[in-house]
Amino acid sequence: MTRAILLASTALLMAAPAALAATGGPAGGQLALTRVLLSTGGVGYFEYEATVSGDADLSLEVRRDQVDDVLKSIVVYDDKGGVGTIALPGAEPLDTAFRELPFSAGDLTSPAALLNAMRGAEVTTGGSRQLTGRLMSVTEETVRLPGNDGATTTRHRVTLMTAEGLRQLVLEDADALRFTDPAVQAQIDRALSAVADNARRERRRLSVHSRAPQDGQAAAGERRVRVGYVAEMPLWKATYRLSLGTGQGQNGQGQNGQAGKGSGALQGWAVLENLSGEDWSNVDLTVVSGNPVTLRQALYTPYFVERPEVPVEVLGRVLPSADEGAVTLNDARPAMRSQSEASRAGAPPAAAMAAPAPVPMGEPLAKVAPYGSAAGTPAMAAVRGAEAGAAEGAQVLFHYPQPVSVPNGGTLMMPIAAASLPVERVALYQPAADARHPLASLRLRNDGDTALPPGLLTFYDRDSANSAYVGDARMATLPAGESRLLSFAVDQAVTVDREEKPSRRLSRATIADGVLTLSVVDRQSTTYNVAGAPDADRDVVIEHPRRPGWELAEPANGKPEATATAYRLPLAVPAGKTVTLTATLERPRQERIVLTDLTADQIAARASAPELPAEVRQALTTLAGLRAAVAEKERRIAELERERAERIADQDRLRENLKALPAGSDLHKRTLAKMSEAENRLDGLARDLTTARNEAEAARQTLRERVKALAI
Repeated sequence: MTRAILLASTALLMAAPAALAATGGPAGGQLALTRVLLSTGGVGYFEYEATVSGDADLSLEVRRDQVDDVLKSIVVYDDKGGVGTIALPGAEPLDTAFRELPFSAGDLTSPAALLNAMRGAEVTTGGSRQLTGRLMSVTEETVRLPGNDGATTTRHRVTLMTAEGLRQLVLEDADALRFTDPAVQAQIDRALSAVADNARRERRRLSVHSRAPQDGQAAAGERRVRVGYVAEMPLWKATYRLSLGTGQGQNGQGQNGQAGKGSGALQGWAVLENLSGEDWSNVDLTVVSGNPVTLRQALYTPYFVERPEVPVEVLGRVLPSADEGAVTLNDARPAMRSQSEASRAGAPPAAAMAAPAPVPMGEPLAKVAPYGSAAGTPAMAAVRGAEAGAAEGAQVLFHYPQPVSVPNGGTLMMPIAAASLPVERVALYQPAADARHPLASLRLRNDGDTALPPGLLTFYDRDSANSAYVGDARMATLPAGESRLLSFAVDQAVTVDREEKPSRRLSRATIADGVLTLSVVDRQSTTYNVAGAPDADRDVVIEHPRRPGWELAEPANGKPEATATAYRLPLAVPAGKTVTLTATLERPRQERIVLTDLTADQIAARASAPELPAEVRQALTTLAGLRAAVAEKERRIAELERERAERIADQDRLRENLKALPAGSDLHKRTLAKMSEAENRLDGLARDLTTARNEAEAARQTLRERVKALAI
């Protein structure tokens, strides 16, 4: 039975078509690219094949920037054998190379930096002045060049400790300088080699180990091994050409200037680029249109877990005190012990003192079943067929029936559709696109079995001899059985005028529990006056904007097409005629008005509305009179309170004046008389206020009872 071990699976692979049947893979046990599948998710699936026998190590090179995707998605299939390990170089080989060297990669940027990093090493200079000594320092200095222009240059002075003492030389003037120790020179050579290799490390080599079947007879035969992975790729694009037959002109007419239906020859092409880093030679090519979830993760980057740092336990320094002698106690008493000694002498809990159970000799800390043991290999993850994957993933696959070759960096156009589809010429009026003229458009219906991906569409008009360019259009995804309106030009021969008129209509009015409830219908009417073309009929489609919460009331005949933002209202416009269409949107709503919160004028204004029923208007008129009576009583109370405040203020003034007047004088007597008169008036005002307040409360009670009793 065929066995395969799935190392990682992807949704794109689920949607891939079944692999082509093959009598044998590439010879010599070498992996060769055989299948490429490009997705509109921005990734591509690459599958390699090799024919091997026995245990085999297969090599696969990928770009450095693709390694994360490869580690996430690589999958290995073996017809008969099993899969061992997959190995590749580390993510940072250059850092690894310098980890045990006395200098870093940055020190190789200049001779001065390298010499400073190798302080203490013995060097020998060549040329006329030969010196041998250990490096002490390399210092930078600026010197003036000969001449009067003030130019300067930078030099490096090398200081050596030789047998004769300190000697110096200028690094730029030395003919040669080498490290005396051959081991140091070998370290530098290895480092420079690592830097050179790192400059060429744009690719990583993966080693895939394939194990032979356990059955001895099967192990001797050949078997096919497939290795696939998903990596980032440029998005492939769909483009279309639609050629219209003779007699269907640019302005939307059929023969003799009549609008009508027909058919158009559609060609669909996929435009794709090979930026995978290798040539595609005779590969099986498939493109997939859909919206899969594609994710990335930095699996090739080492991550370290942060751990808390615990301070090192350091024993305190012990300083014994000087012995001052001892005495003999008369009674035998237990010697006092320090607290630390007592704690040590006490019986500790058994659990705390129990020693850990010894690990049996030869017993491993963890048991792992050997790979490929009698227990069997890991369970294989199920891989669905192409049809099921395409249906569940809502993806459409386009498979080119012949092998394809595309060089690295090349671009390819692959045909994905060729069919004759029904078309209908219409004039599409979109106010946001052009407020005065409709757009010459085409209703294209997909009567095939396969959805068409989104893309640009170029129109051509064909006659018996020539083809003419008509325009371009944007086509959204076109599922099988649906249609799209594709606009490609402005139809200057048709003119549209529109007029908007808002209004409202009262459908019902009720009064209950002192609340006036008005059921109102807001209306927004738009009148379109369409002047037809002078030489041909038009089938016009008016896109009338939709509004949340509003419903289309006119035209009421049938249910029009609707998009997410507009209604599509059809209108036949004869040649040279003007046709009018009125579109009305309605929105029902309710207004709740608490009658006791309104003034008399506000109630009277409501009562004067002609759209209200007569019974409601009469009730509101009565309430307006009662509310006016309450307002009159409240005004009377306000006047009395104002007069009372004025009297009190006047009385206070007279009282202050009285304090300054001589007792028994005429002015004193007149002031006392005025104060008495003011007091009498205040008493009368208090009685009048009590009466007015009672009358106002009675009027309010009458209003409340009348409002509460209303039920219309």
